[in-house]
Amino acid sequence: MNWKINLFLLMFPVLYACEGTTVVKKKTQNNFIVHNENVFQAFSLKGDSLFTKIDSIAQKPQMKALEDAEEAYLEQSNLENLIWIGRREAYLGRFDLAIRTFTKAVSEYPEAFEPLRHRGHRYISIRKFDEAIEDFEKAALLMNGSVIQTEQDGMPNKLNIPLSNVQFNVWYHLGLAHYLKGEWEEALEAYKNCLEVSVNDDLKIATMDWYYMTLMKLGREDEANDLIKPIKKGLDIIENEAYFKRILMYKGEINPEELLDVDANASDQKLQYVTQGYGLGNYYLTQGDTVKAKSIFQNVLNTGYWSAFGYIASEMELAKLSNE
Repeated sequence: MNWKINLFLLMFPVLYACEGTTVVKKKTQNNFIVHNENVFQAFSLKGDSLFTKIDSIAQKPQMKALEDAEEAYLEQSNLENLIWIGRREAYLGRFDLAIRTFTKAVSEYPEAFEPLRHRGHRYISIRKFDEAIEDFEKAALLMNGSVIQTEQDGMPNKLNIPLSNVQFNVWYHLGLAHYLKGEWEEALEAYKNCLEVSVNDDLKIATMDWYYMTLMKLGREDEANDLIKPIKKGLDIIENEAYFKRILMYKGEINPEELLDVDANASDQKLQYVTQGYGLGNYYLTQGDTVKAKSIFQNVLNTGYWSAFGYIASEMELAKLSNE
């Protein structure tokens, strides 16, 4: 596979749903064709076409990171370097190429659980939940009994400290895939396992938020409240502040309206809004305020940030509400 050529076929996502595709071609310094166009990636849960739009100029740093990953793989063709190519492709919104790369890794390293973890994640991005579940379940079997494996960040947090681990990511995303299918019991089991490998406060907060919402979906409100009872203000949360605020809202320690007060200067402002928006909409849904919930879910979709989990969950809720 010619990774060098693939680099210049990539295009960055300003991620949104749209109908048409306009193509403008130009030459790079290396004389490869770069297509500035909308590339179809998936259908939303509401049936809309989802596209990735690439801007090779605005996203030059991301393109350079992918090029570096490709160079590393050419110098040393191992599993880790192959996975980094797929991860960099995914950060550019080319989930189609990322899945292809992870599939190559799965084929070449059939006993490895890491490529299944990453491919499953990107199957969620394109709404292929059954395929994601299959990958995560295989990964869970392969990693059974293995030592906790820290996962390096492709987009480091503010302290540049990797917090997650592969085992966490397998169970967390498996729970999410079941949750997005409305399979609450299966999601709950995954989050129980995830909590066991949530080795720091950031991971515990992220797991407990989805765990709590799953219990609420099952009508087990007392268990849900008991789960989050130990969480107090003042925890030193590095990167999962959005989930932390959601839990504090469930506990009544912050007002629901405060949830959407995101930092206007934050680099991940839109992601924060989408994450908080789903949590707030779901909160109103559990309170029986369907009108307010639907309005917030729609506002999340209006951001166009369709690869975010909060966006996909908002899609799921609106699709269900429209069928009721």
